[in-house]
Amino acid sequence: MTDFLSPLHTLWLCETVRLREQHTGLLEDSEACRKARSTPGTLAQRLQVRGMFLAERDGLVSALQHWLQGAKLALWVLILSALITGVALAKTALSGAPQAINIFWALAGLLGLNLLSLLAWCFSLIFSRHSSSPLSQAWLWLSSKLARDAKAAHLAPALLVLLQRQQLLRWGVGRILHGWWLLTLSTALLTLIALLATRRYGFIWESTIVASEAFISLVSSLGQPATWLGFAMPDSELIRHSGLQASSAEQARHIWASWLLGMLLVYGIVPRVIASLFCEWRWRRGVARLQLNAEDPVWHIFHQRVQPSSERLGVVDAAPAALPSTSAGSQQAGHNSVLVAIELDDSISWPPKLPAQVLNAGIIDSREQRTKVLEQLTAAPPARLLIACNPQRSVDRGVLHLIAELSRTATQTRIWLLTTSEIDERVQHWQEQLDGLQLTYSRTAPWTWLEHGND
Repeated sequence: MTDFLSPLHTLWLCETVRLREQHTGLLEDSEACRKARSTPGTLAQRLQVRGMFLAERDGLVSALQHWLQGAKLALWVLILSALITGVALAKTALSGAPQAINIFWALAGLLGLNLLSLLAWCFSLIFSRHSSSPLSQAWLWLSSKLARDAKAAHLAPALLVLLQRQQLLRWGVGRILHGWWLLTLSTALLTLIALLATRRYGFIWESTIVASEAFISLVSSLGQPATWLGFAMPDSELIRHSGLQASSAEQARHIWASWLLGMLLVYGIVPRVIASLFCEWRWRRGVARLQLNAEDPVWHIFHQRVQPSSERLGVVDAAPAALPSTSAGSQQAGHNSVLVAIELDDSISWPPKLPAQVLNAGIIDSREQRTKVLEQLTAAPPARLLIACNPQRSVDRGVLHLIAELSRTATQTRIWLLTTSEIDERVQHWQEQLDGLQLTYSRTAPWTWLEHGND
């Protein structure tokens, strides 16, 4: 299930696990920490191994898949809203009497909200360390709702914390914000062209306090960049005449329509394209450099769990009494076969006579023995592991958890239910529980499989 995960997804899941532990307390992570300690690499890599193990064990990986599916649906909702808003902007700009469209109100209707939004984003970029927008918050909320997975509750907050810590939040928000406005304005431009092509509009300007010369200067200054792209510019005579009444001349209507389209393109779409490309560039560059900063104070609580201080100082303690499977030759070959027993009675003679290539890991009867065997098997994973169980004992959750944990250390695992004077119902219960674990079991020792890998 983790094949689809990118570095961003991996760090996201690790941050989700950390945030969850911050709110509910440390999770049971003995197996996760063992795997992390047995992983060669840096402290940051070990923290990621621990986080990913807990994320997969607790169902956060599948929850992330559901959240991403919800995010895609939420994105389509935003796209639909952008299309509807673009059409509404264009129709609002040309609303009223078609023979006398106020050029001021048309321009304000097309660009007003967009320019306010762009100025607010620029202000936050310069003066604020935190960046957010109602649009991005709506997308995150809608993504969580559409995910329909209770385990995804911490995913959205963890994403925000991660992006803020990595200084990527403003660029992620910018991608959504500018992309939405770019699609909205592009839709408005196409709608505006369609309306201008199918209806006859006349344009005027009206003002009580703005003089004609000031309006002429304003229109000329604003329209100059558009002329570089081939859009028409109304001359001073046409501007003065439009202040009195809408011109009925076809050429005058074409010039004003061209000027209005140029304003939308130059002051609406082009700035959003530039801002979108800039945010995309900063986002991609930031994601490419993503890595877990193990020295961040939020991770200090986990340092000792995945890498003891003595190891960080470069001191290696004396190894515990090693299993035969930890010999240098078998570790390098990676084909060792191991037999381990769980909670055997004194009446059972142990160990049996073993084939030459099979190594005896002893009997697990206490928490210390369990930890010791798991540490050793994690450090030197066997190719084949045979777990001997006494069916006279009841199979409880603790035993099943231990069997599952042992099986995860080996490439292949089988269960040997010892032949004893047990009750048939108890043996059947053992078999049902082992079927639930999807482990192969037998009443006789599969020595041929254990020694050679086949039956």
